[in-house]
Amino acid sequence: MSWDLAHLMRPGTLNLPALPPLSVYVHLPWCLKKCPYCDFNSHEWRNSSTIPIQADAQALPETAYLDALCADLEHSLPLIWGRPVHSIFIGGGTPSLFSAAGIARLVSDLRARLPLVPDCEITMEANPGTFETDRFHAFRAAGITRLSVGVQSFNNTHLQALGRVHDAEQAHAAVQEAALAFDTFNIDLMYALPGQSMAQLQQDLGTALALKPPHLSIYHLTIEPNTYFAKHTPSHLPEEDDAYDMLDVITAQTAAHGLQRYEVSAFAKPGHRCWHNTNYWQFGDYVGLGAGAHSKISFPHRILRMVRHREPKLYMERALSHAAEAQSNDVGRAELPFEFMLNALRLREGFDLAWFADRTGLPLSAIESALQQAQQQGWLERDLQRIKPTERGFDFLSDLQTLFLKTS
Repeated sequence: MSWDLAHLMRPGTLNLPALPPLSVYVHLPWCLKKCPYCDFNSHEWRNSSTIPIQADAQALPETAYLDALCADLEHSLPLIWGRPVHSIFIGGGTPSLFSAAGIARLVSDLRARLPLVPDCEITMEANPGTFETDRFHAFRAAGITRLSVGVQSFNNTHLQALGRVHDAEQAHAAVQEAALAFDTFNIDLMYALPGQSMAQLQQDLGTALALKPPHLSIYHLTIEPNTYFAKHTPSHLPEEDDAYDMLDVITAQTAAHGLQRYEVSAFAKPGHRCWHNTNYWQFGDYVGLGAGAHSKISFPHRILRMVRHREPKLYMERALSHAAEAQSNDVGRAELPFEFMLNALRLREGFDLAWFADRTGLPLSAIESALQQAQQQGWLERDLQRIKPTERGFDFLSDLQTLFLKTS
């Protein structure tokens, strides 16, 4: 399909005074093994009908997939022509299964076609494991500026329960290697794991903090629909009150080590916040490339959302035919208040009042009633410039966000 830009630029019900910052997300969908908690669009790669790959990334259809990504990007360029790109995030799946040469080609293809800002943040997700860790320096040479290491736990029992393919020793070694190769990097951890005690959580957290990461992302294990855990829920999950106590320990210990909780699940030292994720939370724009990737692109009078085909083989075929999009639709005016608040209220510092009108094209009066309800509940505080969640609002974030479903 070809884009009808005149149609996208026609008058509509929104009035955006300016376009928000733009990011690019690239999805590399394959992994060695599908984790039982994972609801992302990830696919086990098998080099025959029955045998999963172990350490041979060249078994992946790397060149064909990169060709498809390049075709997808070139087809999308008219939608974002001339807009500077502030960040790129390469996620998955397990992107570090791709060779360093493949990642170098991907970064080069993006640089050749997009006006990246001089300090553009280019993040790639990587998992611990000997053959992947050996590539970290090569990924840096390929143009990656920030690595996110999917550790999840430093406890072998918990790693096994989570279905991870690495062990605690490999996790420790991967973070040490990331620290040597990159000026900034992230550790992903999970808590409220099956059978996890407070002492084990503290040990996991202590191990992570001892490695002095500039950024930590710490997620509560959630049982998501359509996952293995949804059908076979693990036993001995911590009670809700125990999970809250764990989060209190996480917040206190990270602060004691100089990491500020700037978002619900994100902790960073000064100068090391993730720009890409912050752009999501500030309701910025992003182009999603790759199997199952999502896009949000603003125009003066509308906001467009798109989803690529999920199945990798189908995506590659369709992208080469300029038909990578499985869905494309305008975001409805009534949906925007909740979509904005679903993101912006995750930020500990909240958001500037002007952002709401700038990013949604709606007047602040569209959410005034919900704002007043949130203030009455003690969940929000506001002044003439900013709105931000209170400590209580942060604790009841889902309830706070749900108030803005009623604005329509």
